[in-house]
Amino acid sequence: MLKGTLKSLATAALLATSAIAANAADFTIRATANSNENDEDYDGLVVFKNYVESASNGAIAVELFIGTQLCSNGAECLQGVADGSIDVYISTSGGAAGIFPYVQVLDLPYLMADDRVAEHVLSGDFTRTMRDMALADSGDKIRLMTIGNTGGWRNFANTKRRVQKPEDLSGLKIRTVVADLPQELVKALGASPTPIPWPELFTSIQTGVVDGSKNGITDIMGMKFPDAGLQYVTLDGHAYMGALWWMSNDKFMAMPEGLRTVVVDGFAELQQATFASPKRKSIQAYADFVAGGGDLYVPSPSEKAAFKQAAAPVYDWFKANVDGGDKIFNALTDAVAAAEGDINAGRAKDIQ
Repeated sequence: MLKGTLKSLATAALLATSAIAANAADFTIRATANSNENDEDYDGLVVFKNYVESASNGAIAVELFIGTQLCSNGAECLQGVADGSIDVYISTSGGAAGIFPYVQVLDLPYLMADDRVAEHVLSGDFTRTMRDMALADSGDKIRLMTIGNTGGWRNFANTKRRVQKPEDLSGLKIRTVVADLPQELVKALGASPTPIPWPELFTSIQTGVVDGSKNGITDIMGMKFPDAGLQYVTLDGHAYMGALWWMSNDKFMAMPEGLRTVVVDGFAELQQATFASPKRKSIQAYADFVAGGGDLYVPSPSEKAAFKQAAAPVYDWFKANVDGGDKIFNALTDAVAAAEGDINAGRAKDIQ
């Protein structure tokens, strides 16, 4: 009896899936990520595709393009979103900074203390403020849908020594991207910023062109940087590795309200998937790093406070030198304060 019931249910599910597939979708979303199928971005897109196609009953089809099939860098991909050749694209803050410089607020150090704070902030009105700014600056063409995560937290890593305090970074050549903000941070902490393209970083570490970098542990292990000599990681967590999910506003607004709701809910599902994925993947990555002889250091609260104090001039630089910097900085710090209040109030109740 049970076997027959299960078979009937399986057949019904298959027929339902076939029926959805047989109906031509009213809208097709072409989504791309310049990454690979081992990345958090891909995890998020798979969840998004499954949710949107199911919840829309086949009215929306989602096509995934992983890698550089549609575009190869932030500027090119965002131009594709603006002109409608790409519907959804995920960028880091550095990848979008050339068009929307204020998104670099996510790279400001030591503003969000942990995952709970970051996830609370990025699920609320702060993201909507950034969305409004991006829509205005793109002529209502590029819409920020959500901010997830792509790799956990940025930490300082190097080939030379354990870093316990800002002074320990003095003289080290730290790889950065070309953007101004990460270079200002490295200088504020006494190190020398050295812009290096990502594909060249392994060789640059191996040959001593740079002494270290500021990356998440999954990137460090995925790129095999310990094999190049990177043996010291300090878990200072200076920046949350935000993933900005952009969508063609023309495509989004062309949908009826009910389908726009499905898409928004799909991005909420995607956000939760990308929040969770780096936490799981980092467990094994940290274990592999230590097993390979790596030195993993967790700063004390007073040591982390010293890092934040040393980096404080970067906040003033950002507000003074980045278009929209003052507005988005205030939006973020206000959101962080509210998140910390909500979390602490809930925690106080939960421990009783």
